[in-house]
Amino acid sequence: MSLTLLYRSALTLLVILGMTVSGWAGEPTDRIKETTDKILSIVKNPALKSPAKAQERRKLIRQAIDERFNWEEMARRSLARHWEKRTEEERKEFVRLYADLLERTYLGKVEGYSGEKVHYEGESVDGDYAKVKMKIVTEKNVSIPVEYRLRTEGKDWLVYDVSIEGVSFINNYRTQFNSIISQSSYENLVKKLKEKETLK
Repeated sequence: MSLTLLYRSALTLLVILGMTVSGWAGEPTDRIKETTDKILSIVKNPALKSPAKAQERRKLIRQAIDERFNWEEMARRSLARHWEKRTEEERKEFVRLYADLLERTYLGKVEGYSGEKVHYEGESVDGDYAKVKMKIVTEKNVSIPVEYRLRTEGKDWLVYDVSIEGVSFINNYRTQFNSIISQSSYENLVKKLKEKETLK
């Protein structure tokens, strides 16, 4: 992933952390707003700000994110055709590694929130699928378009993809994962993910 794309993708969870929110309406957007409020309460909690509370703070943030993101669906779509070839155990392991990859990539950005504003611009619902459009406005007044893609799971709406400035989160990882598997093997992809895991 290029540094520019990594930076833009890192703003994904800043969307969840939008402190100034305007113009939301509809159930899918409400679900995103619920997660926003939950994470906001964690980040702003004075009792969790000390370095000694870092592990507890991150655990709480991760739990809030887990409630809104469908990691299995995201992992399946990112692995694409290679998913069908995996055993049940391999799938479980990959979902865990995938979720951990996102945690390492974005959690520091969440904790480093510095006042970016989020403006919700509407949503569209098509059966079990929905899109929530918004813009992140940085301190330098730069607008970054973001689109959440959700699907219903039971009575809830869960995120299965995020598009930032037209770049799909799922498509980006699908390209990377497919390249590694095609050039070597699925086992090598897992090895690389596990190596990154040991660095956290």
